[in-house]
This record gives sequence, C-alpha cells and structure tokens, in this order.
Amino acid sequence: MLKKGTKAPDFNLQNQDDNSVSLSDFEGQKVLLWFYPKASTPG
Repeated sequence: MLKKGTKAPDFNLQNQDDNSVSLSDFEGQKVLLWFYPKASTPG
C-alpha cells in the first residue's frame, strides 16, 4: 500500500485492444484504475 503523496511505481497492463500501456504513458495526468472480472468468469 502506498502512502498518500507517494509516487506509484511504473507498471505495464494490457488495454481493451490488447496493447501494452504503462503508467508512465500518462505522466502529468490523473489516472484511475478500475479492475473487474472478465465477463462469464467467477469472481
């Protein structure tokens, strides 16, 4: 868990088009991450 004001480490994720996107691609912007289970999967 990061403390308030701590910079998050850079990481990569796949977007909805299966392209790799890194946190550093959004430097200087506000970022909201939303995680949810893939359709028709338990969880």
